[in-house]
Amino acid sequence: MTRLNELYEKQRQSPWIDNIKRSYITGGQLAKLVELGIRGVTSNPTIFQKAISGGSEYDEQFGALIRSKSVEAAYWDMVVTDITGALAIMRSVHDSSGGEDGFVSAEVAPALANDTEATIAEARQLHQRIDEPNLFVKIPATAAGVPAIRQMIAEGRSINVTLIFGLDRYGEVIEAYQSGLEEFAAGGGDVHQVHSVASFFVSRVDTEVDRRLEAIASGEALSLRGKAAVANAKLAYQLFLERFRGPRWEALASAGAWLQRPLWASTSTKNPDYPDLIYVDDLIGPDTVNTMPDQTVDAFVDHGTVARTVDRDVDEARRAMARLADVGIDFDDVTRTLEEEGVASFCKSFDELLQALTDKAGALSAESGTAGRGSP
Repeated sequence: MTRLNELYEKQRQSPWIDNIKRSYITGGQLAKLVELGIRGVTSNPTIFQKAISGGSEYDEQFGALIRSKSVEAAYWDMVVTDITGALAIMRSVHDSSGGEDGFVSAEVAPALANDTEATIAEARQLHQRIDEPNLFVKIPATAAGVPAIRQMIAEGRSINVTLIFGLDRYGEVIEAYQSGLEEFAAGGGDVHQVHSVASFFVSRVDTEVDRRLEAIASGEALSLRGKAAVANAKLAYQLFLERFRGPRWEALASAGAWLQRPLWASTSTKNPDYPDLIYVDDLIGPDTVNTMPDQTVDAFVDHGTVARTVDRDVDEARRAMARLADVGIDFDDVTRTLEEEGVASFCKSFDELLQALTDKAGALSAESGTAGRGSP
């Protein structure tokens, strides 16, 4: 049994992989990760940008698609191919877990992050196009995204809520899930078929807060570096425990509703001075997910610590957040900045990939034209 297996079996935290590419599916790597204990897959526009631009494994499919489709339509066909392949591999985990795990996530176009109706339309279309029970469509938790999330849940569609940074927005996400389930149930829907995770981003919080602490530069400020992200996530877990109990939730749970598990995302360590597993080892606990990039998975398999930590030292987490405020950190501004930067980063990746594919399509067209002129 690997440490990944132990993470789930002993602590009820599901380890997922935060990566996808064609070779994972066709070369057997994803199947091997499942054997190691990986229980789900997440993706985002940056991951697909790196996968599709990073080699030639998509060239044959793209060349065939571009003969009759636009560049963007070809992109989505390639994404759907990868997601569908991953869904098939993860289906055994989904079935054996009774529907708890085995999910693969595909994200709506990042340019839609501030457009509720367009997000609803694309999320609905992705669920219809990839009609599998273990598909999550990812919707960012922007102000415009939250009502789209509620609408999708109210239609009985499973959603991975992404780009959550702060407790206030997380509370809105929980409300969107629960009220969406209530509407779905009121219309005769089976809430047991609806799943959701709330992806709470971790390491990026330390990156932004540390930058601000270093600008303040006082001894007290500098002593708080590396404290914000884990403290913020631990308080998010406390909010999860608070909101998924009591009469309202119990009524949904008695009808078969699943918990909307917190999912710790952005869990690779960005600062080399910090432990490489600070955002994994310090956030282990029941009814949670941690989605890790490849190097973090490898590190955890090698030397991770399997112990319940997510609700340890909660009072210290509260004190850390209070101390951050005392030295001048406006955490509402931090989370607002991170949300805007997260959307912008995904948009940039998406735009760069479409430009690279457009350039490739032009080159293929030129080659075809040259071949045509030289043929008898």
